[in-house]
Amino acid sequence: MRQFISFLLKPSAWIAKVSIGIFLILFLWLGYSDHLTPIKEFLDSENLSFHVGATKFSAYVLVKALATIIGLLWVVSILSDFGEIRIKKLRKMRSSNKALITKFFQIVLYTIAFLIGLDILGVDLTSLAIFSGAVGIGLGFGLQKITSNFISGLILLFEKSIETDDLVELNDGTYAYIRQINARYTLVETYDGKEIMIPNEEFITNRVVNWTFNDSNARVEVKIGISYDSDIEKAMEIMLKSATNHPRTMSDPKPECYLREYGDSSINFVLFFWVEDITDGRFEPQSDVMRTIWKEFKANNISIPFPQRDIHIKHEEGR
Repeated sequence: MRQFISFLLKPSAWIAKVSIGIFLILFLWLGYSDHLTPIKEFLDSENLSFHVGATKFSAYVLVKALATIIGLLWVVSILSDFGEIRIKKLRKMRSSNKALITKFFQIVLYTIAFLIGLDILGVDLTSLAIFSGAVGIGLGFGLQKITSNFISGLILLFEKSIETDDLVELNDGTYAYIRQINARYTLVETYDGKEIMIPNEEFITNRVVNWTFNDSNARVEVKIGISYDSDIEKAMEIMLKSATNHPRTMSDPKPECYLREYGDSSINFVLFFWVEDITDGRFEPQSDVMRTIWKEFKANNISIPFPQRDIHIKHEEGR
Protein backbone atom coordinates (compact mmCIF):
# COMPACT_ATOMS: atom_id res chain seq x y z
CA MET A 1 0.00 0.00 0.00
CA ARG A 2 2.85 2.35 0.79
CA GLN A 3 4.41 1.72 -2.64
CA PHE A 4 1.02 2.33 -4.32
CA ILE A 5 0.63 5.70 -2.58
CA SER A 6 4.21 6.70 -3.43
CA PHE A 7 3.54 5.82 -7.06
CA LEU A 8 0.47 8.09 -7.17
CA LEU A 9 2.50 10.93 -5.70
CA LYS A 10 5.10 10.85 -8.45
CA PRO A 11 5.32 14.25 -10.22
CA SER A 12 5.05 12.66 -13.66
CA ALA A 13 1.74 10.95 -12.86
CA TRP A 14 0.27 13.48 -10.46
CA ILE A 15 -1.08 16.23 -12.72
CA ALA A 16 -2.87 14.12 -15.34
CA LYS A 17 -4.20 11.31 -13.17
CA VAL A 18 -5.29 13.47 -10.25
CA SER A 19 -6.96 16.01 -12.55
CA ILE A 20 -9.00 13.26 -14.17
CA GLY A 21 -9.82 11.83 -10.76
CA ILE A 22 -11.10 15.18 -9.45
CA PHE A 23 -13.23 15.64 -12.57
CA LEU A 24 -14.77 12.19 -12.20
CA ILE A 25 -15.47 12.64 -8.48
CA LEU A 26 -17.10 16.02 -9.15
CA PHE A 27 -19.18 14.57 -11.99
CA LEU A 28 -20.39 11.65 -9.86
CA TRP A 29 -21.20 13.92 -6.92
CA LEU A 30 -23.28 16.23 -9.09
CA GLY A 31 -25.06 13.22 -10.57
CA TYR A 32 -25.96 11.57 -7.29
CA SER A 33 -26.96 14.86 -5.64
CA ASP A 34 -29.60 15.48 -8.36
CA HIS A 35 -27.94 18.69 -9.53
CA LEU A 36 -27.77 17.28 -13.04
CA THR A 37 -31.32 15.92 -13.13
CA PRO A 38 -32.68 18.54 -15.59
CA ILE A 39 -29.74 17.96 -17.92
CA LYS A 40 -30.15 14.19 -17.57
CA GLU A 41 -33.86 14.34 -18.45
CA PHE A 42 -33.16 16.52 -21.48
CA LEU A 43 -30.37 14.28 -22.80
CA ASP A 44 -32.46 11.17 -22.14
CA SER A 45 -35.48 12.42 -24.05
CA GLU A 46 -36.85 10.62 -27.07
CA ASN A 47 -35.77 13.41 -29.40
CA LEU A 48 -32.13 12.67 -28.59
CA SER A 49 -32.46 8.88 -28.58
CA PHE A 50 -32.40 5.95 -31.00
CA HIS A 51 -33.06 2.24 -30.56
CA VAL A 52 -31.04 -0.81 -31.53
CA GLY A 53 -33.31 -3.78 -30.98
CA ALA A 54 -34.57 -3.54 -27.41
CA THR A 55 -31.72 -1.31 -26.32
CA LYS A 56 -32.20 2.44 -26.13
CA PHE A 57 -29.31 4.78 -26.87
CA SER A 58 -29.63 8.43 -25.95
CA ALA A 59 -27.31 11.40 -25.62
CA TYR A 60 -27.32 10.78 -21.88
CA VAL A 61 -26.21 7.19 -22.39
CA LEU A 62 -23.40 8.37 -24.65
CA VAL A 63 -22.24 10.95 -22.09
CA LYS A 64 -22.46 8.34 -19.37
CA ALA A 65 -20.52 5.93 -21.56
CA LEU A 66 -17.83 8.53 -22.19
CA ALA A 67 -17.50 9.27 -18.47
CA THR A 68 -17.44 5.55 -17.71
CA ILE A 69 -14.72 4.90 -20.30
CA ILE A 70 -12.61 7.78 -18.99
CA GLY A 71 -13.02 6.55 -15.43
CA LEU A 72 -12.19 2.95 -16.26
CA LEU A 73 -9.17 3.96 -18.34
CA TRP A 74 -8.02 6.17 -15.47
CA VAL A 75 -8.21 3.29 -13.00
CA VAL A 76 -6.68 0.80 -15.46
CA SER A 77 -3.78 3.16 -16.30
CA ILE A 78 -2.94 3.54 -12.61
CA LEU A 79 -3.12 -0.21 -11.95
CA SER A 80 -1.22 -0.98 -15.16
CA ASP A 81 1.63 1.43 -14.39
CA PHE A 82 1.84 0.25 -10.81
CA GLY A 83 1.84 -3.41 -11.88
CA GLU A 84 4.53 -2.74 -14.51
CA ILE A 85 6.75 -1.08 -11.90
CA ARG A 86 6.29 -4.01 -9.53
CA ILE A 87 7.00 -6.59 -12.26
CA LYS A 88 10.18 -4.78 -13.36
CA LYS A 89 11.49 -4.99 -9.80
CA LEU A 90 11.48 -8.81 -9.90
CA ARG A 91 15.18 -9.67 -9.94
CA LYS A 92 15.09 -13.41 -10.57
CA MET A 93 13.25 -13.11 -13.87
CA ARG A 94 14.52 -12.47 -17.40
CA SER A 95 13.57 -9.21 -19.08
CA SER A 96 11.59 -11.01 -21.81
CA ASN A 97 9.50 -12.83 -19.19
CA LYS A 98 8.86 -9.53 -17.41
CA ALA A 99 7.64 -7.97 -20.65
CA LEU A 100 5.40 -10.96 -21.36
CA ILE A 101 3.84 -10.90 -17.88
CA THR A 102 3.34 -7.13 -18.13
CA LYS A 103 1.49 -7.46 -21.43
CA PHE A 104 -0.67 -10.29 -20.11
CA PHE A 105 -1.47 -8.24 -16.99
CA GLN A 106 -2.47 -5.26 -19.14
CA ILE A 107 -4.67 -7.41 -21.41
CA VAL A 108 -6.48 -8.85 -18.39
CA LEU A 109 -7.01 -5.37 -16.92
CA TYR A 110 -8.44 -3.91 -20.12
CA THR A 111 -10.66 -6.96 -20.68
CA ILE A 112 -12.10 -6.70 -17.17
CA ALA A 113 -12.56 -2.94 -17.62
CA PHE A 114 -14.40 -3.52 -20.90
CA LEU A 115 -16.80 -6.01 -19.34
CA ILE A 116 -17.38 -3.79 -16.30
CA GLY A 117 -18.07 -0.84 -18.58
CA LEU A 118 -20.71 -2.79 -20.53
CA ASP A 119 -22.32 -3.89 -17.27
CA ILE A 120 -22.41 -0.32 -15.90
CA LEU A 121 -23.98 0.95 -19.12
CA GLY A 122 -26.52 -1.85 -19.03
CA VAL A 123 -25.68 -3.01 -22.54
CA ASP A 124 -27.05 -6.42 -23.49
CA LEU A 125 -24.44 -8.13 -25.63
CA THR A 126 -27.08 -10.17 -27.44
CA SER A 127 -28.56 -6.96 -28.83
CA LEU A 128 -25.29 -6.23 -30.56
CA ALA A 129 -25.24 -9.55 -32.40
CA ILE A 130 -26.55 -7.98 -35.59
CA PHE A 131 -23.46 -5.82 -35.77
CA SER A 132 -20.94 -8.50 -34.85
CA GLY A 133 -20.34 -9.71 -38.41
CA ALA A 134 -19.82 -6.24 -39.87
CA VAL A 135 -17.71 -5.12 -36.93
CA GLY A 136 -15.62 -8.29 -37.17
CA ILE A 137 -14.94 -7.76 -40.87
CA GLY A 138 -14.15 -4.08 -40.31
CA LEU A 139 -11.75 -4.83 -37.49
CA GLY A 140 -10.21 -7.63 -39.53
CA PHE A 141 -9.27 -5.30 -42.37
CA GLY A 142 -8.64 -2.13 -40.39
CA LEU A 143 -6.58 -3.68 -37.62
CA GLN A 144 -4.84 -6.34 -39.69
CA LYS A 145 -1.35 -4.85 -39.37
CA ILE A 146 -1.81 -3.86 -35.75
CA THR A 147 -3.04 -7.33 -34.84
CA SER A 148 -0.22 -8.94 -36.82
CA ASN A 149 2.41 -6.85 -35.04
CA PHE A 150 0.83 -7.51 -31.64
CA ILE A 151 0.75 -11.28 -32.19
CA SER A 152 4.30 -11.16 -33.58
CA GLY A 153 5.41 -9.39 -30.40
CA LEU A 154 3.89 -12.16 -28.29
CA ILE A 155 5.61 -14.79 -30.46
CA LEU A 156 8.96 -13.04 -30.01
CA LEU A 157 8.48 -12.99 -26.24
CA PHE A 158 7.42 -16.65 -26.09
CA GLU A 159 10.15 -17.92 -28.43
CA LYS A 160 12.82 -15.62 -26.94
CA SER A 161 14.48 -15.45 -30.35
CA ILE A 162 15.44 -11.85 -29.56
CA GLU A 163 15.80 -10.29 -26.12
CA THR A 164 16.79 -6.97 -24.65
CA ASP A 165 20.45 -5.99 -25.32
CA ASP A 166 20.86 -8.63 -28.07
CA LEU A 167 22.94 -7.56 -31.07
CA VAL A 168 21.07 -8.22 -34.31
CA GLU A 169 21.76 -7.71 -37.99
CA LEU A 170 18.64 -6.64 -39.86
CA ASN A 171 17.64 -7.64 -43.37
CA ASP A 172 19.12 -4.44 -44.85
CA GLY A 173 22.51 -4.99 -43.18
CA THR A 174 21.94 -2.65 -40.22
CA TYR A 175 23.56 -3.65 -36.94
CA ALA A 176 21.59 -2.68 -33.83
CA TYR A 177 20.96 -3.53 -30.19
CA ILE A 178 17.50 -4.57 -29.01
CA ARG A 179 16.41 -2.03 -26.42
CA GLN A 180 12.71 -2.74 -25.90
CA ILE A 181 10.04 -5.13 -27.22
CA ASN A 182 6.65 -3.42 -27.19
CA ALA A 183 3.17 -4.54 -28.21
CA ARG A 184 3.39 -3.05 -31.73
CA TYR A 185 7.08 -2.43 -32.40
CA THR A 186 10.58 -3.30 -31.24
CA LEU A 187 12.91 -0.45 -30.36
CA VAL A 188 16.50 -0.92 -31.57
CA GLU A 189 19.57 1.30 -31.25
CA THR A 190 22.24 1.40 -33.95
CA TYR A 191 25.96 1.97 -33.48
CA ASP A 192 25.60 5.68 -34.25
CA GLY A 193 22.94 6.16 -31.57
CA LYS A 194 19.86 6.19 -33.81
CA GLU A 195 16.76 4.65 -32.27
CA ILE A 196 14.60 2.82 -34.80
CA MET A 197 11.08 1.51 -34.16
CA ILE A 198 10.65 -1.64 -36.23
CA PRO A 199 7.25 -3.39 -36.51
CA ASN A 200 7.34 -6.75 -34.75
CA GLU A 201 6.17 -8.45 -37.92
CA GLU A 202 9.52 -7.65 -39.57
CA PHE A 203 11.33 -9.93 -37.10
CA ILE A 204 8.96 -12.80 -37.92
CA THR A 205 8.70 -12.59 -41.71
CA ASN A 206 12.24 -11.43 -42.58
CA ARG A 207 15.64 -12.95 -41.96
CA VAL A 208 17.32 -11.51 -38.87
CA VAL A 209 20.80 -12.45 -37.62
CA ASN A 210 21.03 -12.57 -33.83
CA TRP A 211 24.72 -12.43 -32.97
CA THR A 212 24.06 -13.17 -29.30
CA PHE A 213 21.30 -15.78 -29.53
CA ASN A 214 23.14 -18.72 -27.89
CA ASP A 215 26.41 -16.99 -26.99
CA SER A 216 28.19 -13.72 -27.67
CA ASN A 217 31.27 -15.24 -29.34
CA ALA A 218 32.07 -13.97 -32.82
CA ARG A 219 34.66 -14.71 -35.49
CA VAL A 220 36.78 -11.93 -36.96
CA GLU A 221 38.08 -12.27 -40.50
CA VAL A 222 41.17 -10.57 -41.95
CA LYS A 223 42.14 -10.93 -45.63
CA ILE A 224 45.77 -10.21 -46.54
CA GLY A 225 47.84 -10.56 -49.69
CA ILE A 226 51.65 -10.67 -49.86
CA SER A 227 54.05 -10.41 -52.79
CA TYR A 228 55.35 -13.50 -54.55
CA ASP A 229 58.94 -12.92 -53.42
CA SER A 230 57.96 -12.91 -49.70
CA ASP A 231 58.42 -15.77 -47.22
CA ILE A 232 55.04 -17.55 -47.04
CA GLU A 233 55.76 -19.50 -43.86
CA LYS A 234 57.07 -16.42 -42.06
CA ALA A 235 54.02 -14.41 -43.12
CA MET A 236 51.62 -17.05 -41.76
CA GLU A 237 53.59 -17.20 -38.51
CA ILE A 238 53.36 -13.42 -38.08
CA MET A 239 49.63 -13.35 -38.76
CA LEU A 240 48.87 -16.14 -36.28
CA LYS A 241 51.10 -14.58 -33.62
CA SER A 242 49.54 -11.16 -34.08
CA ALA A 243 46.03 -12.58 -33.59
CA THR A 244 47.00 -14.85 -30.68
CA ASN A 245 48.68 -12.05 -28.71
CA HIS A 246 45.66 -9.74 -28.84
CA PRO A 247 44.02 -9.55 -25.37
CA ARG A 248 40.50 -10.13 -26.69
CA THR A 249 41.35 -13.19 -28.79
CA MET A 250 39.93 -16.48 -27.52
CA SER A 251 42.24 -19.44 -27.04
CA ASP A 252 39.49 -21.92 -27.97
CA PRO A 253 38.88 -21.95 -30.86
CA LYS A 254 42.40 -20.82 -31.60
CA PRO A 255 43.31 -18.47 -34.48
CA GLU A 256 43.75 -20.05 -37.91
CA CYS A 257 45.40 -18.85 -41.10
CA TYR A 258 44.89 -20.29 -44.59
CA LEU A 259 46.43 -19.69 -47.98
CA ARG A 260 43.44 -19.06 -50.22
CA GLU A 261 44.68 -18.37 -53.73
CA TYR A 262 47.47 -17.25 -56.03
CA GLY A 263 46.18 -13.94 -57.30
CA ASP A 264 47.28 -11.79 -60.22
CA SER A 265 49.72 -9.79 -58.14
CA SER A 266 49.66 -11.37 -54.67
CA ILE A 267 49.43 -14.56 -52.65
CA ASN A 268 46.20 -14.19 -50.70
CA PHE A 269 45.62 -15.41 -47.14
CA VAL A 270 42.66 -15.31 -44.75
CA LEU A 271 43.09 -15.09 -40.99
CA PHE A 272 40.35 -16.11 -38.52
CA PHE A 273 40.26 -15.44 -34.79
CA TRP A 274 37.46 -15.35 -32.22
CA VAL A 275 36.46 -12.73 -29.64
CA GLU A 276 34.31 -13.48 -26.60
CA ASP A 277 31.83 -10.61 -26.51
CA ILE A 278 30.70 -9.21 -29.84
CA THR A 279 28.73 -6.47 -28.07
CA ASP A 280 32.12 -4.88 -27.30
CA GLY A 281 32.71 -4.61 -31.05
CA ARG A 282 34.70 -6.44 -33.70
CA PHE A 283 36.30 -3.52 -35.50
CA GLU A 284 38.71 -2.63 -32.70
CA PRO A 285 40.39 -6.07 -32.38
CA GLN A 286 40.40 -6.41 -36.16
CA SER A 287 42.09 -3.02 -36.52
CA ASP A 288 44.64 -3.82 -33.78
CA VAL A 289 45.61 -7.13 -35.37
CA MET A 290 45.91 -5.59 -38.84
CA ARG A 291 48.18 -2.81 -37.53
CA THR A 292 50.36 -5.34 -35.73
CA ILE A 293 50.65 -7.44 -38.90
CA TRP A 294 51.61 -4.34 -40.90
CA LYS A 295 54.41 -3.47 -38.49
CA GLU A 296 55.74 -7.04 -38.34
CA PHE A 297 55.63 -7.39 -42.13
CA LYS A 298 57.73 -4.26 -42.53
CA ALA A 299 60.23 -5.48 -39.91
CA ASN A 300 60.61 -8.82 -41.75
CA ASN A 301 60.73 -7.43 -45.32
CA ILE A 302 57.34 -8.88 -46.26
CA SER A 303 55.57 -6.58 -48.67
CA ILE A 304 51.89 -6.18 -49.40
CA PRO A 305 51.59 -5.53 -53.14
CA PHE A 306 49.23 -3.17 -54.84
CA PRO A 307 48.05 -3.21 -58.46
CA GLN A 308 50.55 -1.77 -60.95
CA ARG A 309 50.25 -1.12 -64.66
CA ASP A 310 53.03 -0.72 -67.21
CA ILE A 311 52.26 1.61 -70.10
CA HIS A 312 54.15 1.09 -73.39
CA ILE A 313 54.00 3.89 -75.97
CA LYS A 314 54.62 2.86 -79.56
CA HIS A 315 55.80 5.36 -82.16
CA GLU A 316 55.13 4.65 -85.83
CA GLU A 317 57.90 5.48 -88.31
CA GLY A 318 57.42 8.71 -90.25
CA ARG A 319 55.32 10.35 -87.62
